[in-house]
Amino acid sequence: MKQIFISIYLSIITLVAYGQSIHGTVTDAITHEAIAGVTVTSADSSQHTITDAKGRFSINTNTDLKFSYIGYSSYTADTKSGAQLNISLNRAAIDLQPVIISANRERQARQDAPIAISKITSVQIQDTKATALYQLLNKVSGVYMVNLGNEQHTMAIRQPITYNALYLYMEDGLPIRPTGIFNHNSLYEINMSGVRDIEVIKGPASSLYGSNSVGGAVNFITQNPPSGYAGNVSIQGDNYRYRRVDADGGFSSGKFGLYAGGYIAHQKNSWQDYSDFDKYSANLKSTYDLDNRTKLTAAASYNYLNTQTPGSLDSAHFYNRSYGSNQRFTYRKVSAFRANARLEHTWNDQNSTFFTAFYRDNSTAQLPSYFISDVRNAAGVYQSSNGQVNDQKFHSLGFLTQHRSDFNFLHSRLVVGAYLDDSPSSYYAQYLSIQKDAANNYYTGFTNTGTYIDDYRIKLLNYAAYTQYEIHPSEALRIVAGLRYDHVHYAFTNGLPAANTRYKRQETNNFNIVAPKLGLTYNFGNNKGLYANYSVGFQPPETGDLYSSRQLTPLKQATFNNYEVGGWFSALDKKMYVEVSLYDLEGRNEIISQLLADNTTQNQNAGATRHRGVEYAITYAPVQQLTFRFNGTNARHTYLNYSEVRTNYATGKNYTLVYNNNRMSNAPAWTANSEITYKPEYFPGFRIAAEWQHLDKYFTDPANTKTYGGYNIYNLRLGYNCKQEALKGVGIWFNMLNLSNKLYATTVTSNQYGDTYTAAPPRTCTLGISYSFSKH
Repeated sequence: MKQIFISIYLSIITLVAYGQSIHGTVTDAITHEAIAGVTVTSADSSQHTITDAKGRFSINTNTDLKFSYIGYSSYTADTKSGAQLNISLNRAAIDLQPVIISANRERQARQDAPIAISKITSVQIQDTKATALYQLLNKVSGVYMVNLGNEQHTMAIRQPITYNALYLYMEDGLPIRPTGIFNHNSLYEINMSGVRDIEVIKGPASSLYGSNSVGGAVNFITQNPPSGYAGNVSIQGDNYRYRRVDADGGFSSGKFGLYAGGYIAHQKNSWQDYSDFDKYSANLKSTYDLDNRTKLTAAASYNYLNTQTPGSLDSAHFYNRSYGSNQRFTYRKVSAFRANARLEHTWNDQNSTFFTAFYRDNSTAQLPSYFISDVRNAAGVYQSSNGQVNDQKFHSLGFLTQHRSDFNFLHSRLVVGAYLDDSPSSYYAQYLSIQKDAANNYYTGFTNTGTYIDDYRIKLLNYAAYTQYEIHPSEALRIVAGLRYDHVHYAFTNGLPAANTRYKRQETNNFNIVAPKLGLTYNFGNNKGLYANYSVGFQPPETGDLYSSRQLTPLKQATFNNYEVGGWFSALDKKMYVEVSLYDLEGRNEIISQLLADNTTQNQNAGATRHRGVEYAITYAPVQQLTFRFNGTNARHTYLNYSEVRTNYATGKNYTLVYNNNRMSNAPAWTANSEITYKPEYFPGFRIAAEWQHLDKYFTDPANTKTYGGYNIYNLRLGYNCKQEALKGVGIWFNMLNLSNKLYATTVTSNQYGDTYTAAPPRTCTLGISYSFSKH
């Protein structure tokens, strides 16, 4: 009996000394994903641990616990309520060291990457409640995503506003489309509802990602299965009959996790004539932990878009706010399916490998408004109109694999990888005879003549190998060198009779590209540092440019040399964070979109171009409840060697226009976006944000004789997430875009017959309500 009392006494002494055993899970408050690497510390600092890959922790203590992790606000939990804790961490107002993955496909701190990269977090995504991706991406310094309506778009990142293949769009690090089949609209193939974070690399990323990542690369990182289970459903609509329903959810049980999400959007009889559309979008992702070092992830996405396309407006209709379309028969129908499976294995603390196999199946059928053209005689008198209907399809099989090794020598890291993309494609275009009421400038209908303009098949193969080596010779200094080799192969088979085409029955085109990069970062400590890099970007001609009967000028491969320096620092007791980048991007044989007299376009090479600018991002949070953000870019885009050949219809002779040293068309000198957000402590769950978007004036023609004045618009966003137990999980929001109801165009182009405007929406008010639930 005495021994029993002694044992009980010793147990009590041990319990008092070391406390009770506390277990729990730490998750993200928005995505409900488990957070690995969270530091858990007892209040007296005597005990500490970190969470594992599932966000789990165990610690012995009889004091409160403090939870801290980079990018999140610290949280202190009372352990008296029980031995099981489920902790949800909120993102910090200012993230001094965001974790990114797009710089080398490995998780790392932003300050360790010698590139200009920005991150749109889940907090910004949730607070913005965007109905189109431009409402998110335009918050990034140096980015102007042009709204073309109904989720259609084009882009400007270290480039003028362009429809050319200078940007790489990815989902979880995999290109949405293969090299050679670019679509400036391809972000309508993204499920906005399933996106967790967005990372934007500005400037060439060809040494890692290959072709088209010249102006920038945008990586959409999808939601992972939540810890426990969680779900969300929402409905929203605006004053112009836009309606949308979102739903997503998932669970984790043992080794298995599943996430599914998507949305349905519908619009009918909106502010702009002939702009109805339907969008169906869904993502599915599952994870399975084979063991504590091996993980299998399978994902699939499907996006369908069916939209009417009203086309642009002439100056008279635009300035009179007459948004009527001059036809009612053009359309675009897109069906895009993607699937991939990724196996990742950690061999030990120094070595890890992943292998991803992917598949794509894509169809874009359209009767495009931008291919409707008028035929005029030598005197400029209207004769007739024509157009086309076309369809491009491709399906892809490929893989991406990468291995990472860490070495003790100079704390170095080696990354090697390989990529293969086999994407056979087909394209046809048929000639349309367009009927026109010339007096009223209205296209009344069309007749499909059955005559093929184009009909071809292409075997498209892209294989690549890349390597990146990083050394850390001192605590402050990191040096990174990278190299990628790409081989791009087009094998063209013509389906048209020899008498009806200027192309051979068969031909091949091969492009071999080597893209190096060299960069460094230097961390001065106290959240101050700088970086510098040299990188090369490349862009082979697109298949549509090489083989389209509309393309009259042969195209060369474009290359770009990028020189860049930048830095970051915090100030005012870490309440302010600033990032700055300066770049010089020198283009050779840059592919320029040329607007022809009949209002259609074709591409040609410019001998030399120059793109110089400064990008800056400032975030300031004087108190926890108030955040101010200012992002901007000042840039100058110049033709160094560029000319166009024109025809004098009166004489029938050609003449040359030289644009050397002119500013490039559609290249604003200053773009800015600023936002102030208030989340009052006395009203938990409420938020209000005011946003300003500025676009400076720009030339609309290469001769620099015509300009568009740009615009300033203001947006207001309000939201409330109920915290009361009875309504917990209910959210409501109200957004008002273009608060002042300003008349403006998202892009303007000019030709010899006048200007055309892509009109932006007038004041738009969106109301939404949601319900979410979770359990860990």
